[in-house]
Amino acid sequence: MASALNYLLRLKSALILFGTPLLLLPLVIAVPGQVVKCSYIILLMAIYWCTDVIPMAVTSLMPALLFPLMKIMDSKQVCIQYMTDTNMLFVGSMVVAVAVERWNLHKRIALKTLLVVGAKPARLMVGFMGVTAFLSMWISNTATTAMMVPILEAMMQQMEATMKLKDAPMSNMELEEKGRARKQDSRTSERAMSQEQKYMYKAMNLCVCYSASIGGTATLTGTGPNVVLLGQMQELFPHSKDVLNFASWFAFAFPNMVLMLSLAWLWLYLFYMRSGQTIIRGRRKESEAAAYIVLEEEYRKLGALSFPEISVMVCFGLLILLWFTRDPGYMEGWLSIAWKDEGKKYCTDATAAVFVALLLFILPSKKPRFNIFSKAEAHKKTPFYPPALLDWKGTQQKIPWGIVLLLGGGFALAKGCEVSGLSEWMGKQMEPLKKLSPTLITLVLSILVSSCTECTSNVATTTLFLPIFASMARSIGINPLLVMIPCTLSASFAFMLPVATPPNAIMFSYGHIQVSDMVKSGIIMNLIGLTSVLVSVNTWGRHIFGLSEFPDWANATST
Repeated sequence: MASALNYLLRLKSALILFGTPLLLLPLVIAVPGQVVKCSYIILLMAIYWCTDVIPMAVTSLMPALLFPLMKIMDSKQVCIQYMTDTNMLFVGSMVVAVAVERWNLHKRIALKTLLVVGAKPARLMVGFMGVTAFLSMWISNTATTAMMVPILEAMMQQMEATMKLKDAPMSNMELEEKGRARKQDSRTSERAMSQEQKYMYKAMNLCVCYSASIGGTATLTGTGPNVVLLGQMQELFPHSKDVLNFASWFAFAFPNMVLMLSLAWLWLYLFYMRSGQTIIRGRRKESEAAAYIVLEEEYRKLGALSFPEISVMVCFGLLILLWFTRDPGYMEGWLSIAWKDEGKKYCTDATAAVFVALLLFILPSKKPRFNIFSKAEAHKKTPFYPPALLDWKGTQQKIPWGIVLLLGGGFALAKGCEVSGLSEWMGKQMEPLKKLSPTLITLVLSILVSSCTECTSNVATTTLFLPIFASMARSIGINPLLVMIPCTLSASFAFMLPVATPPNAIMFSYGHIQVSDMVKSGIIMNLIGLTSVLVSVNTWGRHIFGLSEFPDWANATST
């Protein structure tokens, strides 16, 4: 029996890969129709995404094959979904993120902020959380965590080494002068210090990986689910009049991020660090000084602010300025100067992202010397125009093209649901939910999404659920964003397991935290996230997005 079970486990991937389409095939044969065919493709992709039997990006290409074969959409209609305006926004923002990483601008920002905050444990945690969240707003949470971990590790090791050096002579003296009785006290002190160090390691490690996930929610391009939401809105509700853009999302999500960070800091501090506050208080100053020295040394290694760093900083600031001032809503933006005609908007946030991305391949990485007329031999060998801030060979290796395909596959699925009539059918099945409170519906669906995202990709989770939730909201007569926004944010609340998100996995690999630590902390973090989102949506979110009313653009018959 055991050998048969082991044999099946070895064949698990093959059974799922080849068995799933065969098991689902009778559904298509027994109930012919476009709705069932589209359901077959969605179920097949959902199982492949959840089990990862083939790469997720490859699974995302299945609509390009199966939709034409099953006569749901022609190939041209499907393939155009893989490079939409939203995809270009994502690619453009990733190019800017690559430039920030290429010239270590993110590391300079992080170290400078930590030096300003100081090295006291509580303030140090605030500094690490704030910096990690800020950087995760603009570059990937994986890259942010991978950059912050070595800084944290070096700092903690130096603090530990300093405390051991401080303890060594004291311990010897006690052994010589006080004898056996004092030896027991010394061991107790060492155990207490060891426990305090363990708690601090856990608190600092968890605060970084949690902040990376929280910070990405504050901007539309900060994390994959947000980009999926934008794309699904444009696909499912093309008449939504740009209600969801960079400025409106930031106005809603940034205060929510600050609220979540504050509550997360309070929770981690009380749970891990407050208990050790009275243990050997006098030796904290030495460890704090050691931490500050490490940060100063790391910052000194970066040298003076260089020309390419300044150039990237200017481009980065320009992109943020263009995003915020394109069409802010409360005033006329630069879009109205020449790119808005009779209600049609020619430029989107993707236009600004691509513009700045192109600049990074044009602007020089060194100051041009204009030595074209110089007769010096060294100047003759030097090119007149220095290399650009970015080159394509290095850049294309760091752009997550798999996420681009995953986004495209999601948009193709949403379009297929609309064309096949599956969206309308699902909406009708959910009409009985009208009897429930919208807040209760939002809470239940958010819990469902946050539970699923612990085990599956957050992008895949939002890709599968958002079209269903949009159809449901439209059928029961509530604003689709009232459900879609909380569920999108909940997809980033993967706090409980090391495999839930790359930042968790990176931190777990250093060995300072156990699975039990993540589960205990993560349960409360999920509660904090769900509470913060419900508060945000039902307060300032209702004003920003008009969530209290059913909008005209959500009407299935709107033209």
